[in-house]
Amino acid sequence: MISALTLVPALLLDRLLGEPPRFHPLVGFGKLADWLESHLNNRTVHYGILAWCLAVLPLSIAVWWLDTLIGGIWLSVLCGWLAIGWQSLRQHAQWVQQALLADDLPQARQKVGWLVSRDTSHLDSPQISRACIESVLENGSDAVFAPLFWLMIGGAPAVVLYRLSNTLDAMWGYRSERFERFGKWAARVDDVLNWIPARLTALTYALCGNFVAAMLAWRTQGSRWYSPNAGVVMAAGAGALQVQLGGDAVYAGQTKARPSLGAGSIPDATAITSAIRLLDRGVYLWAGITLIIGGVSVFFA
Repeated sequence: MISALTLVPALLLDRLLGEPPRFHPLVGFGKLADWLESHLNNRTVHYGILAWCLAVLPLSIAVWWLDTLIGGIWLSVLCGWLAIGWQSLRQHAQWVQQALLADDLPQARQKVGWLVSRDTSHLDSPQISRACIESVLENGSDAVFAPLFWLMIGGAPAVVLYRLSNTLDAMWGYRSERFERFGKWAARVDDVLNWIPARLTALTYALCGNFVAAMLAWRTQGSRWYSPNAGVVMAAGAGALQVQLGGDAVYAGQTKARPSLGAGSIPDATAITSAIRLLDRGVYLWAGITLIIGGVSVFFA
């Protein structure tokens, strides 16, 4: 019952309010992470572990202590709202689509650049659509379903620990000379914390889209991707939408070979709507299942 009382209100707050308009705590955390990295990054794994511990553990323990002190569901609802990026992801994808439909490629490249880490300066319309849909699918796992999972598992402390860890992976988890060793621990922790949520997300996409195509793509293509979690999510999502994703992309001036995912048509701007709807249906499915479980628990209590 506690899960239903935290998950659904957190989702409603995110859907209605989006991100805090003035200051998001993750922005402050990002500045802390930058400060720690600038002082501790001597390009060794051990200092990367130390920096991760200093960034994540004190805040997570403080939230656990506060949650224990005040009790109830309010801190979990608040932290859930701040950790979930459902509305923000929808808005960013819609901005990309609007620019594409207006034939404003410079604007579309700029908007999709807010969602992906690849070089977007020379992308054409289908490539922009593909990048946007890939981001909706992958970030649907990282910023929506994984926070919901950890919110249900452990309330405020668990969702905070997850979101901070995921943020550090996004900041430090690069295979570059600067971060290859320093960010290795952050990347591995994020892989572990996302292992179950990623597979639940892939199953969610399958249930909310073309089930057969999604499961086939998951089984045959998911393991080809360079990320153990993003691969299954994006493959299942591409199959559910019956579009072709993946393929080579440019990162930091270098072309990265990436396998193809899914099957069907090359996505265009209208396919972004389908991706957003797939994400929305998945959220509604999770909320509905949580409410049913909560109702059954009350009935048999």
